[in-house]
Amino acid sequence: MIFYNQVYQYVSKEDKNRIRIIEIDDPIAYYVELHGDTSMPKKSDIKTLEAEIEAGVLLAILDPYMVGYEDKDLTPKQIEKRDEDWHVVSNTWEKHKLQLLEKKLREQSFGTIAEAFNLSNLKVKRIFTRFWQRGLNKNALLPDYIYSGGKGKERDLSNVKVGRPRTYALSDETKQGINITDEVKKQFKHVIKKYYRKKEQITLAETYDYLLREFYSHQYTENSVVKYKVWDASRIPTYNQFYYWFKKYENPQLDISLRKSTKEFDLKHRPILSNSTLETDGPGTRFQVDATIADIYLVSSFDRSLIIGRPIVYGVIDVYSRMFTGLYVGLEGPSWAGAMMALDNMVTDKVSFCGECGIEIDESQWPAKHLPEIIIADRGEFEGYTVGSLINNFNIKIENTSAYRGDLKGIIERQFGTINGKIKRKTPGAIQKEYRERGDRDYRLDASLNLGEFTKIVIHLVLQHNQKIIEKYPLEKGMIASGLIATPINIWEWGIANKKGRLQTITDKNIFRLNLLPKGKARITRAGIKFKGLFYGSEKAINEQWYAKLKNKSIDIVYDPRVMDQIYIPHTDGRSFDVCYLLDTSAQYKGDTLEEIEFYQQLLQEVKAEELNKQRENIINTDAAIEEIVKKAIKEKKAVPTNTTKVEKIRDIKVNRAVEKQLNREDEKFDLVDKPEIPVAKVVEFPMKTEEPPKKSGSRLMNKLKKKRAEEFGKDE
Repeated sequence: MIFYNQVYQYVSKEDKNRIRIIEIDDPIAYYVELHGDTSMPKKSDIKTLEAEIEAGVLLAILDPYMVGYEDKDLTPKQIEKRDEDWHVVSNTWEKHKLQLLEKKLREQSFGTIAEAFNLSNLKVKRIFTRFWQRGLNKNALLPDYIYSGGKGKERDLSNVKVGRPRTYALSDETKQGINITDEVKKQFKHVIKKYYRKKEQITLAETYDYLLREFYSHQYTENSVVKYKVWDASRIPTYNQFYYWFKKYENPQLDISLRKSTKEFDLKHRPILSNSTLETDGPGTRFQVDATIADIYLVSSFDRSLIIGRPIVYGVIDVYSRMFTGLYVGLEGPSWAGAMMALDNMVTDKVSFCGECGIEIDESQWPAKHLPEIIIADRGEFEGYTVGSLINNFNIKIENTSAYRGDLKGIIERQFGTINGKIKRKTPGAIQKEYRERGDRDYRLDASLNLGEFTKIVIHLVLQHNQKIIEKYPLEKGMIASGLIATPINIWEWGIANKKGRLQTITDKNIFRLNLLPKGKARITRAGIKFKGLFYGSEKAINEQWYAKLKNKSIDIVYDPRVMDQIYIPHTDGRSFDVCYLLDTSAQYKGDTLEEIEFYQQLLQEVKAEELNKQRENIINTDAAIEEIVKKAIKEKKAVPTNTTKVEKIRDIKVNRAVEKQLNREDEKFDLVDKPEIPVAKVVEFPMKTEEPPKKSGSRLMNKLKKKRAEEFGKDE
């Protein structure tokens, strides 16, 4: 509802103006803005203003000019100026109200009033502006006193301040403070929504400062800088009042979700009204899979002086019994290669697995070697197409948790925390704290364990966990009646005997591994089966003439990225496969991992790219040299006169070739005897006996020989 003489403030980012209602003539309300020396009345539909109030765009605020003054506290000059201006307003406002409120008639009314009181139009406008802005009362006209004003609209509250008086205050007046009305509560809600519930995560105290800046201060300019003057303490809500109402209407879920994220609330602050065990009906219903980077640095198995970094630990745990069912400790991951090893260990007999690591156990200490019904994992490793084979061939469901929701795999996450805590206390090279201070010893230099030794430690911790009593485990009535001690092994055995369970056993591990390995596309070429730039061959391809019949055909293969010496072509039955071996053309990559091969290939491409400019420069220079030789030859040919016809040139090709051949033999012949230098003798020419001229072709041949011989002798002279 709109009230006469009430002050409102727009809270949108575009418009933060404060307005005062100076007249209500249903359905129209007239208002003025509280800034400017000559703020003139404007009008708006009451329904529009009420709709803006309902939407929270327009908020009622305390009257910034609502302060009472007695004449005894004013100077004679202030009283004189006030009374002069009040004389103008009191004699004209009611008389000319309708004309002053309407824009078309306002200037004429101002002119009439100015003429009647011998004032300028601007002076009259400023008098009425101050009257409208500061409360529509006599003290609103006090000169140069921005805090003067009227009583404002009537309120339902009494003049007595409710609540406990302030303990520390400068006067009795400031002890009173203000009452927290519905309008003030709306202001609180507005600044909390606008400033507190944002990703910037400003504090509640800073939010209170924004409250004072927006609703309980005056804005002014000093040296071209906008500043704010907060009202005196008796006219503003205290921080304690703001904090009280903030806590009263606090919404933790909304606050955390908007200030941080919904994931943050779900991870750390959501109510915990259930547990994962209730989602299972026996061992094997749900397995949780996760990986962590262990908080320890290891050394090389070949040279303990070499630090190799932190290992990856993959774990698989049964939700129902809390028993570890799979384990991988290595340097792969977090990736599908590491997850693949953990899943392979999940179906491996643990007696043989521990025996390979030098730890002797019996099956009762770790009886897990089965497939579950459901695997719960992180997004990433278990979102690829590789898991499709597990789903289709072994009827395993994969449930991927959302990002940053480790709480959805709380059981395995908690056990990783326990293992890491034990490692920190017991082993050298463990991370003691995230950030070292100056002068602290680098704990990485204390690394002493290699990967095999660390694997043994993790196995011992897993075996200890499998026999540890689980506190707060939700025991069933049957468990209590049978006197069950809640250890993972006991719960596992009891669940197999008394519950449904969904455990599956694997009879052929090669088939399971075939479905775990990553898949890819290879292409049949004349040079072999090409995959990742490598060439493979198989007996089946040779026998069935794939390289001739199926050129450029794409086929499905599976491979182990840790060693690319062979790939596998699975058959449609899902059980058998053909092995493809690396051909001699790619033998240089034998024993390498896929990462190494891709690195070498990338390195080769980079080297080629570096030499490309040199190659192009060489080609350009070669072309230029050839063109120069050709150009010179053509020029010399044109300079030689010829009297032979085209027919003669063609006819003498064989003779010319024979002459050139004989001359080349003189130049090309081998002389294995080192000859001493002989003084050059002067050649004396004798007149030759004239004979009958030979045939034309023979004479041409002899002439060429003589000419060549003369040239050679001439060079020797």
